[in-house]
Amino acid sequence: MGNTMKLKTEELLHGIPLRITDTTLRDAHQSLWATRMRTSDILDIIDVVDNVGYYSLEAWGGATFDVCLRFLRENPWERLRLIKSKAKNTPLQMLLRGQNLVGYRNYADDVVDRFVALACKNGIDIFRVFDALNDTRNLEAAIKAVKKHGAHAQGTLAYTISPVHTVDKYLQYAKEQISLGIDSLCIKDMAGILSPIMAERLVSTLVKELGVPIQLHCHASSGMGTAAYVEGVRAGAGAIDCAISSMAGTSSQPPVETMAAIFSETNYSAGLDVAALDKVAKYFAELAPRRSAAPQSVMPIDPGILIHQIPGGMISNFRSQLQMQKALDKLPEVLDEVSRVREELGYPPLVTPTSQIVGTQAVMNIISGERYKIIPNEVKDYVKGMYGRSPVPIEKSMIKKILGDGKPITYRPADKIEPMLPKATDGIDPTLINAEEDIISYVLLPEPALEYFKWKALPEGSRPEIPADAEIRKAKGEQGGGADANKQPQPTPAPAQTLMPTHVHQQPPSIPPLPIDGLAAELIGKIDGLVIEEIVFRKGESTISVKSSAAQPALAPRQGFDTVSAQSAYPSLPPPPAAQPAAPAQPAEPKPEPAAYAKTIKAPLVGTFYLAPGPGKPAFVKEGDVVDKGAKVCIVEAMKLFNEISAPCRCKIVKIIADDGAAVDKDQELFGIEEV
Repeated sequence: MGNTMKLKTEELLHGIPLRITDTTLRDAHQSLWATRMRTSDILDIIDVVDNVGYYSLEAWGGATFDVCLRFLRENPWERLRLIKSKAKNTPLQMLLRGQNLVGYRNYADDVVDRFVALACKNGIDIFRVFDALNDTRNLEAAIKAVKKHGAHAQGTLAYTISPVHTVDKYLQYAKEQISLGIDSLCIKDMAGILSPIMAERLVSTLVKELGVPIQLHCHASSGMGTAAYVEGVRAGAGAIDCAISSMAGTSSQPPVETMAAIFSETNYSAGLDVAALDKVAKYFAELAPRRSAAPQSVMPIDPGILIHQIPGGMISNFRSQLQMQKALDKLPEVLDEVSRVREELGYPPLVTPTSQIVGTQAVMNIISGERYKIIPNEVKDYVKGMYGRSPVPIEKSMIKKILGDGKPITYRPADKIEPMLPKATDGIDPTLINAEEDIISYVLLPEPALEYFKWKALPEGSRPEIPADAEIRKAKGEQGGGADANKQPQPTPAPAQTLMPTHVHQQPPSIPPLPIDGLAAELIGKIDGLVIEEIVFRKGESTISVKSSAAQPALAPRQGFDTVSAQSAYPSLPPPPAAQPAAPAQPAEPKPEPAAYAKTIKAPLVGTFYLAPGPGKPAFVKEGDVVDKGAKVCIVEAMKLFNEISAPCRCKIVKIIADDGAAVDKDQELFGIEEV
């Protein structure tokens, strides 16, 4: 892998081999299998993939982080370490959602820095950093952190079609990202709507005006991806994203074998190992039936994508989510509604998290039978500006409908977010935490992380079935799975030394030791074997220091960029202590008979019922409370968004019927109430 992205732009037109990023291990299965690829699936073929000759492997980020915890009961950090330990030749790449990281909302700058540091430590070489709204303010902290910790920062243009998204507008976005110091730039066509003509125009303009290499990421949904790649490369793009043929097409990327064959007849030959590609293709073709929850009749080409612009990963999730809501027959209505909602919300590009925000609101509008009757918190935050600026200002009437008397913000959303690490472990049992990475997982995705930690803490033979296995079993009409279904790949320590290709760094970085920043310092000290001398974090304008008796070992600076250690400059973690067997569960005391009540509050959709707005926070209501009409009484989490449920009238909460944290069906009774 001697190829480098540190090339002068004009060289891209004169016989430099085409660089191909393989997306099979991330975007392809996110688009086709709702991200259900297991770590063991990857490890069984990674040695062959690593020898194909790819420029990089997109193997982490996006939805993989959430799905590992929520559905696969895997540690996403462990997945990354295991892949890195076996991929000796090819840089690992991740998709980073800017200030959202791998979550669905903005996080504080201290979390952004710490996440990037740990991702570098565990094996990521290239960070593709994007913002769903192309709001450069939301990229600042992430790109700064990537550069600080010595990795390759690839900026991103989230491509969409609207009255405002012109070539000049994209050039403006690109120049703003150049000012942040990006090393390369990706045009991210997440819906497969980039036409060959537009690819040529946009790439030509960027190559002419900018001084960084250009990469193309397209989906095959509309059938234009292959042609867009050809025209884009001929116009000066130096790299493209592809998936292995058995994981390509439809809502995934164009097939690597096809693109390699096309460019083999030009000066841009990628020089990939054809025999290795064939072996990888056969492997995933055999694996596919075991990883799809149910066979689906998917059109190989979807012309409707040019209207609704729904990206590949969202299409597969839409089907899954509507099936869960027992409303799969309403998919055509939802797709039409997406276009209406997107226009009303200022034409945001449909990529995480705005794809979830727009898509879920469209689903709510259809399944509730009334537009904007149910408005998820995330939709309210979007309209308020908490995700950034919408490409087109939202109409005042729509702002009023969603925010009431609330007003949108005008500052960078993260500017008002207090540092999150000082209170990172509030509300969690410290015995569930085995590494600093666990703390970051909990900060980013509290509920899925906590579910995983509790599941993992159980003795192996007594763990509940892995949710993803249950999905497939139920879809196939099979009986419950046994303990074998819960086996996880054994942890493998990262190698003491791996080579990082020269293209990952612009220059050898000089990085001061990372501050602990109040990150549950006592707990981290126990985990890492460190004894902290002084931990400093800022809250507002004040500075707080905490001292103990001994000094923290100094962190060595990272090595030169030709031979960067996979362990980075961080102290290695000792093996986590052996889990103690859980105490046998005590039989629950029988609940008293419910008091009589005349009315109930029902779940408006299928999801998970929560009495509190978050872990460690007080419940919205308790039995006996009297609440006014419109008061929030609970949350039903569905489709990755949190939907606050309101009291239909002034009433007394007579009985809490559903169990906190339990899955609930649409129209299931949640509360017994009496109108007062």
